Amino acid sequence: MDPHLLRTFVTVAECGSFSAAAERLGYTQSAVSQHISALENDLGTPLLRRRPVTPTPAGERLLEHAAPILLRLATARADVRRTVAQPPTALPVATTPLATLGGTLATALREVRRAHPGTEVTLTVCGRDEVVEGVAAGTFAIGLVDGVAAPSDPLRLSDTVHPQTTAVAQDDLVVALPNDHPLAGRRGLSLRDLADARWIDAPDIAAPLPVLRAATGSDGFPPAFTYAGTDLHTLLTLIASGQGLAVLPRSADAPHTVPLTTPRLVHRTELLHGDLSEPAAALLSNLK
Repeated sequence: MDPHLLRTFVTVAECGSFSAAAERLGYTQSAVSQHISALENDLGTPLLRRRPVTPTPAGERLLEHAAPILLRLATARADVRRTVAQPPTALPVATTPLATLGGTLATALREVRRAHPGTEVTLTVCGRDEVVEGVAAGTFAIGLVDGVAAPSDPLRLSDTVHPQTTAVAQDDLVVALPNDHPLAGRRGLSLRDLADARWIDAPDIAAPLPVLRAATGSDGFPPAFTYAGTDLHTLLTLIASGQGLAVLPRSADAPHTVPLTTPRLVHRTELLHGDLSEPAAALLSNLK
């Protein structure tokens, strides 16, 4: 299956329009139509309804496979390019919002710039999936991700790609809640006892609710409020105003917290990378 045709198909499905997809891809509308026709001929079935432009059942099934396929191809391309690349003059770094707690990354980046003064360092703060996929595809040379895991377990990051990882830090978890919450005075809390509480769904900052369900074997933890951003201050404001609870690392310095006692989970930060250039290797050594 031609990856160019597959990418065109995904873009048309996302845009819901052949003309909008052509503009995004930099193609003519005729070229986009030809790509879709070629892919449909290859698979022997229509993939898109034309008016309106929506995936057929076969197209829906192909979309389920498309993202992992394209990501694996981008990962392979990035790995090959790393083997023949010249010494880089740029170090693009990505991090999830809470992976930078404690200032370790800022210190490490300062040391990299001191040791490699000609290196242009850029830092992007984004969600976990974006960091993992960006490192795998070579968009970022190195990435920091955080998440919740058992004390002896690595983070489960992706079923599609498997970048090299190095543990950087580990912290205790707390339940962040309003100061007038009935449980605010407790010395510790069990996650199972909170399955029916009001929760804020903030998957790129707080512990994702599916992770809490999996840790307790529960189908509880209903989202009472959804926050799709990456700003910790905003999340803490939402918690303080009574929108819901969230599980955060102790180092997040939420105003009102209670330690999470059971099950035994920790906040873990890991460094992701492919083959390391000199600046990236220097960053890795300074983060360990």
